[in-house]
Amino acid sequence: MGLIVGLVILTALALPLAGLFFFRIYENQLIRQTEADLIGQSAVLATVMAREIAALPPGVPLGSAEPPAPAEADMPYRPILPALDLAHDPILDRRPPAAAAPVPADPAFVALGARLAPDLVATQKTTLAGFRLLDPRGVVIAGREELGLSLAHVEEVAAALDGRFRAVMRLRVSKHEPPPLYSLSRGTSVRLFVAMPVIVAGRVAGVVYASRTPSNVFKSFHEERGKLIAAGLTILALAALIGFIFQRAITRPIRELMKRTEAIGRGDRVALTPLAHHGTAEFAALSQGFLDTAQALQDRSDFIATFAAHVSHELKSPLTAIKGAAELLRDDLDAGTPGMDRADRRRFLDNIVSDTGRLTTIVQRLRELARAEGVPTAGATTLTATVADLRSGFATLKIQTEGAVSEPVRISPENARIVLSHLADNALRHGARSLAISAHREADRLRVSVRDDGPGISAANRGKVFESFFTTRRDSGGTGMGLSIVRAMLEAHGGSIVLGGSDGAAEGATFVLSIPLAPQSSASAARGRMIPAEGKGHRE
Repeated sequence: MGLIVGLVILTALALPLAGLFFFRIYENQLIRQTEADLIGQSAVLATVMAREIAALPPGVPLGSAEPPAPAEADMPYRPILPALDLAHDPILDRRPPAAAAPVPADPAFVALGARLAPDLVATQKTTLAGFRLLDPRGVVIAGREELGLSLAHVEEVAAALDGRFRAVMRLRVSKHEPPPLYSLSRGTSVRLFVAMPVIVAGRVAGVVYASRTPSNVFKSFHEERGKLIAAGLTILALAALIGFIFQRAITRPIRELMKRTEAIGRGDRVALTPLAHHGTAEFAALSQGFLDTAQALQDRSDFIATFAAHVSHELKSPLTAIKGAAELLRDDLDAGTPGMDRADRRRFLDNIVSDTGRLTTIVQRLRELARAEGVPTAGATTLTATVADLRSGFATLKIQTEGAVSEPVRISPENARIVLSHLADNALRHGARSLAISAHREADRLRVSVRDDGPGISAANRGKVFESFFTTRRDSGGTGMGLSIVRAMLEAHGGSIVLGGSDGAAEGATFVLSIPLAPQSSASAARGRMIPAEGKGHRE
């Protein structure tokens, strides 16, 4: 779930950032493309102008000497690459207006400009760039405007008159008001200026001064509208997919779990079934844990309702008997002339005492059952130590042990004694004379078999022995809660108990217990409490 939420957040953040980044990159690419075009066109015009100047009569004044060539000048090519960057290079103010020339242009350069002017006009119609040819002093000799005026004071022109190529971005002032959308683009208010020196015989013989507004980013988008629409639809589809995944993986399971919660609160048992869609592994574990808890609470509620019905039934009989005996004794006392002899009164009083004792026993066993279900599960012991205490408490019962009875199990000595004491008492009360306890390891558990030599359990009663208040000794004081206490005690420790053996009643009763083995630290402490007289394989 964390991964899905993280991806959704990152994607939501990345989409607008990526859009802005792409917008800036594309806008800068248009600037570079325009600069490259101006460099190529100016280089061609500079070559033509250099050839024409070289053919002029000797004595025509030229400009400053060409600056020293860089170390790699011996290479056959000296490319001028576009380098303007809309994000880092400054955008200068609009180009200063032309000024009056201190010295008029040489007549030879004026004639040269007149010959090349038609070529500039034709080139401008195709390239949409503005061109001006300057003499070695920066005076305009060809161009549609500013003929005879000087541009030597313009920054990029001054660099070209020194023999250095220069390209700059300047603010563009349009005659028309730009659309409001253009305010989002920095490139729409820019015009590029390129000053290319014309070198003849190692000296600056003139300057090709070119300018052009770069292609508008919105116009380019319009021209590429098909691709942009496809990209937009792709982004929308991706966003829809993310929303669908979010809905399927998070929103839908949460809503379904909320509906289940309301249904369970109304007592709908069908709502306890697993969710049809879990979304993520975390929601699957959460929903299953919630439903398991709800199922456990429902089972507990059912158990309490059933248990309360059993308790009321078990208490009703002795209470009814006590009430009936007490009413008969009261009626006999109120009659004036006693109708009962001494033996009858004693018989009724004995019934009251007997039923009171049964009520006391039932209440005691209920307290033991409640304690068994909430018993602390800490501690460890061995069956060897527990059996030693068991022999002292049931002297008339012959107890035998064999197998891994010295293996420490994860149950406290007191709770282990309660479990085996109930099983021993149950065997003794059903006429058993011996009890055989055997144990062996199964992975991380100890499997314990407790078998007596009593009359056994009939096939009809095998499925009822662990039910609360089920007993075949009700007349002799049995409450039917001993095995329920044993089962609750073992389940509290992560163990279990089942009825083993066959259906043959003559073979005695066998109960199979499964108890978790103790951890290493607890096992060492449990072995330290072992009684040396008892050991593995001991038989009495």
